[in-house]
Amino acid sequence: MSDTTDPRVALSRLRASIDNIDAALIYLLAERFRSTTQVGHLKAEHGMPASDPAREEQQIARLRALAADADLDPAFAEKWFNFVVAEVIRHHTAAADAR
Repeated sequence: MSDTTDPRVALSRLRASIDNIDAALIYLLAERFRSTTQVGHLKAEHGMPASDPAREEQQIARLRALAADADLDPAFAEKWFNFVVAEVIRHHTAAADAR
């Protein structure tokens, strides 16, 4: 059996690719949260609300369109965004409460 026809080898290669993508996603999320932490501090310093519903709606529309272009379920992209934003708002609220 050659490597190209052995399903175990193919599975191993696919899983290695998935592992690399997962690692990249974690580092990208960490970078995103570094930026949103700065936003949270800025908002707290200036008494701005932790949540910005208009901005969130704009982002949802933008991400749904990007997801559709990328052949990813737009509803999934929206769920992911809402999950991340909930954590960001929690951080922003904590930053405001610390002031």
